[in-house]
Amino acid sequence: MSLRPRDLPALHRVLQHPDAAPLLAEFPKALAHDALRQELSALRGRLEAGESLEEQEAEPAVLIGRARDALGWLERPALRGVINATGVVVHTNLGRAPLATTAAEAARAAAERYVDLEYDLAEGRRGSRQDHVEPLLRRLTGAEAALVVNNNAAAVLLVLAALARGREVVISRGELVEIGGSFRIPDVLRESGAILVEVGTTNRTHLRDYEGATTPETAALLRVHPSNFRQTGFTARVQGEDLARVAHAAGVLFLEDLGSGALTSIGDEPTVGEVLASGADLVTLSGDKLVGGPQAGIILGRRDLVARLRGAPLYRALRPDKMTVAALAETVRLYLRGEQLAVPVAAMLFADPAALRRRAQRLRRRLVALGVGSDLVPLEGRAGGGALPESPLPSFGVALQGAPDALHERLRLGDPAVIGRIEDDRVVLDVRTLLPREDEALARAVADAVRAGV
Repeated sequence: MSLRPRDLPALHRVLQHPDAAPLLAEFPKALAHDALRQELSALRGRLEAGESLEEQEAEPAVLIGRARDALGWLERPALRGVINATGVVVHTNLGRAPLATTAAEAARAAAERYVDLEYDLAEGRRGSRQDHVEPLLRRLTGAEAALVVNNNAAAVLLVLAALARGREVVISRGELVEIGGSFRIPDVLRESGAILVEVGTTNRTHLRDYEGATTPETAALLRVHPSNFRQTGFTARVQGEDLARVAHAAGVLFLEDLGSGALTSIGDEPTVGEVLASGADLVTLSGDKLVGGPQAGIILGRRDLVARLRGAPLYRALRPDKMTVAALAETVRLYLRGEQLAVPVAAMLFADPAALRRRAQRLRRRLVALGVGSDLVPLEGRAGGGALPESPLPSFGVALQGAPDALHERLRLGDPAVIGRIEDDRVVLDVRTLLPREDEALARAVADAVRAGV
């Protein structure tokens, strides 16, 4: 018999059902009541729209079961762990850099207790959260001073707002970049209150272009590293040391945004030390990309300029929290101790292709043992995060048999979720971006996904 709107039970009748007591014991009363009301309202809406429903759908036990399912969000973590088998090391959509074990432990320790974030224990008075990480960054990079904010966009915004508001900032047209999330350098310049002055052409900018654009209204020459793209062919770009010379001769600042940033040499990415040595007054970079730490923006350079940034009103809105400070400090310590391969991003970027091949072979053997058809395949990974766009990372992995779209979806929806990629009409899993001890969990997740499609 078809259900009619007047056949729907009242909420108080549903709550009298024996199955309601466990629901009310498991979840807060207000949330449980609200979930049941929503289930009744949804049924009423379907009936009023002319949909034909069976009476069983309005039974209290069924409604209570649906309400319980709807309240599942209350018990699920906000973020789910995933296995990154894409081969993209700094994967923006997957949280960018996984922290080193010691950095994660430092963040957790800071999170679950009171800490001396802004308290000088020796002097018994207020301190600065920057004091926990600035000396480490100075020692590692050779910079006079350092400041940490909550991401690199914030770092660029703070520098321009504090040092160039109402004045001109000269930048090459070829460096007016857009990175992920529609973050555009021209937009940041406008938000900071600085005045954008474009020079050169899209593909060629010369030193004379900067010289001709520098006026008494100029606050800085800005150089932006093209992290996520490369220009080839008939191009020209001014070197940092030449820009520094022109800027300083005119009495203006030379600023450089490294974007992804690099503390050690990798591919053609300039390191922080090299940029500072070229004469940059301030350098900005991300802490959670090639550095491999938590989300943060790092500003390095002249002591007097960093002091001005610390005193800027905007800084308070951009400062990092205690977990970020703890995790970044421990990440930098690993570099200082020569243990950067304990940083997962560094370990993945510098992984030996021969070792990756052996790992992929072991993964394939395990998959075969679980009844999953797969092939060992050479692959090309990526640094990700906009870094090294023209430098693929030789890697290895497995290609899975089966309809790729459906299998890829089942892997994403599994537990644990597995994110691979489709290549040559097959799902491929790149071992470069697997964390230590993820292989067995990956193999079992793949086997479950394959069996679910049979």
